[in-house]
Amino acid sequence: MAVIAAALLVAFFWVRHGDHGRNWRPTVQASPDVLAAGGLEQLPGRPDDVAAQALEPIDTDTARKLNAATPFAEVKPLPARPFRFEGSALDRSRSLDCLALAAMAEAGGSDPGQRAVIQVVLNRVRHPAFAKTVCGVVFQGSERSTGCQFSFTCDGSLARRYSDAAWAAARRRAGEALDGKVFAQVGAATHYHTDWVHPVWSGELDKIAQVETHLFFRWPGYWGSRDAGRIAYHGAEPGIAQLSWLPSHAAAAIETAVSDAPAALVSVPVEGHKVGDKVGIGTVAARRQEGGAYLVHLTGATEPAALLLGRRLCGGRGYCRVMGWTDRRAVPPSFPISPAARATLSFSYVLDATNSEYIYYDCKVFQNIPRDNCLPPAQK
Repeated sequence: MAVIAAALLVAFFWVRHGDHGRNWRPTVQASPDVLAAGGLEQLPGRPDDVAAQALEPIDTDTARKLNAATPFAEVKPLPARPFRFEGSALDRSRSLDCLALAAMAEAGGSDPGQRAVIQVVLNRVRHPAFAKTVCGVVFQGSERSTGCQFSFTCDGSLARRYSDAAWAAARRRAGEALDGKVFAQVGAATHYHTDWVHPVWSGELDKIAQVETHLFFRWPGYWGSRDAGRIAYHGAEPGIAQLSWLPSHAAAAIETAVSDAPAALVSVPVEGHKVGDKVGIGTVAARRQEGGAYLVHLTGATEPAALLLGRRLCGGRGYCRVMGWTDRRAVPPSFPISPAARATLSFSYVLDATNSEYIYYDCKVFQNIPRDNCLPPAQK
């Protein structure tokens, strides 16, 4: 047993730190550094060594014939183990954004397609060969024109905008996966490509599944087993500059400030708020009878405290909205809210059904707010 363990250790070290030349072909834990068009593009030897090799283009019919000629692995894949999310609210928000974006960009609006992409990303997060965060995996290599793991992160596709409904559906699927829902069909796959391309690396891997037009692969041997995905996730999601336009992602700077808020601000109970309750910098002036919405008089205008107010009132579960006014006379006494009251709104916090946050401020009252988080008159 000691000899076997030593051999596995040597193999692991070689894959992580050995020769990553284009002609190197390991016999057990294959990891050639090559680039292929379409879908998930590279087989990195290690996260900090993303070499690339351009492919000669072939026509679609030829690619599909070559892909069809490659048999599926005889051993069916075991389902991946449920993902265990352990991180902050900010980690959750960022990982939802990155997973949802990857799912939409790679699989369009397809439910099984999106779930398959999301599963591959999470498989990579837990695999020793890749980044250890969701956003880190999705945007790995995007700083290099020939190094991106997902083509949409470096081919101009990030300029595309998706509808609110598309974002909500993709975030819902992403949230379910982060909460442990497994898309069993792709097993422990860490790579895929569309069936109209035939990257050279596909011959090095075990083809294990097809979901619509995407083919899914795993490394041969232990490196491709679900046991190889043993890295625990602990959050620390990076901020992605390309996603700063998203309200949920743009809240990163505010979230950081909230983490340093005085302890007195976080001592308010999450549930049971009623009219007259003081919550941080606000006092509840009205609440919707069936719950899920509050009208608040704000006694301060600092964005970290206002954001924390919204979170404490909503409690982090289900759809909820908090609307606040710094002028006590402008606070409506009840629902519904008149257009005149909306026009004087100072703060708006929305938590949607996927636990994504949307935060807006009257930037004439609150200072140093990112422009995308300012409340335009139309949104009041």
